[in-house]
Amino acid sequence: MSDNRNAIDTLLILGASGDLTKRLLLPGLATLLGSKKGRPMQLVGAGMEELSDKDWRDRVSTSFKSSGAKGKLLTDTARKSRYFQSDVTDPDQLAKLLGECPGTPAIYFALPPAVTVRVCHALTKIDYPEGTTLVLEKPFGVDEQSAHDLNTLLQSIVPENQIHRVDHFLGHSDVLNILGTRFANTIFEPIWNNQHIDSIEIYFDEDLTLENRAGYYDKAGALVDMIQSHLLQVMGIVMMEPPATLDEGDLRNGKSSVLRATHLFEDAEHSSRRARYTAGTIGTRKVPAYTREPGVDPKRRTETLAEVTLEVRNWRWVGVPVTLRSGKSLGKPRKEVVVNFKPPSHLPVGFAGTDRPAKLVIGMNPTRLVLGMDVNGPGDPFDLDWVELETDLGPGDLEAYGQVLEGVLAGDPTLSVRGDTAEQCWRIIEPVIKAWQADEVPMDTYAAGSQGPRSWATSGRP
Repeated sequence: MSDNRNAIDTLLILGASGDLTKRLLLPGLATLLGSKKGRPMQLVGAGMEELSDKDWRDRVSTSFKSSGAKGKLLTDTARKSRYFQSDVTDPDQLAKLLGECPGTPAIYFALPPAVTVRVCHALTKIDYPEGTTLVLEKPFGVDEQSAHDLNTLLQSIVPENQIHRVDHFLGHSDVLNILGTRFANTIFEPIWNNQHIDSIEIYFDEDLTLENRAGYYDKAGALVDMIQSHLLQVMGIVMMEPPATLDEGDLRNGKSSVLRATHLFEDAEHSSRRARYTAGTIGTRKVPAYTREPGVDPKRRTETLAEVTLEVRNWRWVGVPVTLRSGKSLGKPRKEVVVNFKPPSHLPVGFAGTDRPAKLVIGMNPTRLVLGMDVNGPGDPFDLDWVELETDLGPGDLEAYGQVLEGVLAGDPTLSVRGDTAEQCWRIIEPVIKAWQADEVPMDTYAAGSQGPRSWATSGRP
């Protein structure tokens, strides 16, 4: 990993009074401060809401406690934390705020994307400490051109290695387990190619509904919310070439090469599907139809389940369909990478029973590794039985946001999204977005609590 030459002294959170800070950032920071990797730093919050330092410190302490982390460093950080009411889109107020941040600051934009852009324009008009780091949440633009324009703006302020585009998926230990599974085991890497792998599937099916996120989700939908960002990044890790090191340059170059080679498997009409949930039951919960959820505009025709089949057109992967799928309000959560191997070129005559190609499943939540294969079963030694060898990989030391913040505070962008890959992710799905806007792909439906549209289970899609 990168060294600490750009280590951060102050974490400045813009939009500090919002839900993201309370629910994810502060608990994630607490897990970091409570771990062996924690170190002293100044925490500063800023927002339009009027809060006293005491009120802010109480909020910080409450969020820290919700993480379950403990330690003197947490107590000291909360006690010394400060809050400023400020319009950070105003250059003068932003300059004054940065003057209250000792040492080198990391500016965390817990703000709507449009406001983030306005703050960045304000930064171009003021002085700020050398080494200042910018930390942004997705979405990174709304299409390839806007992502490019945002990158141009950000890189006019600081160098690329001081820009952290947060994808908390990349901070999940279960996603990072993909690297160890692939590159530390010679039984996998020699067959990790189109000669031995038939198809790859990456799922993130949730039983969660909107959970009060209609303001964002109804404008984004499953395609943009999950596939355009998180799942394409996971795909990049699964399919990258073996890196020389785990430094940020090698890892991020590897993902970038995969994404540049990625295209729809066929045209958008045959390589994508979408659906939206109707009323149903998840466990004991009765769930209304998506169009009747609070804050949803039915005219938007927002999908809650999206599936896209892609192809990485390079020597290693050409011809292998890669299906990315994500949806909400599904009856059985499924969060995993599935690698389907090709059948053996020849099965000796005389075997009977099960005959299924081997399959490797890397679970993202829960963290597990499952290898399914045919073996000689009990009884007749020539009858094949399907067995699954499974192990629990266990959680990492830090929560996802704690892992992300560790990189931010250490000046290490390894787990952030590089600017060029943010643009490539938009390029890959833009044909799908256009086809869906033109209604070239039907909007299927599924009952909340089901596993998706019935027709999808029998369509024979890769």
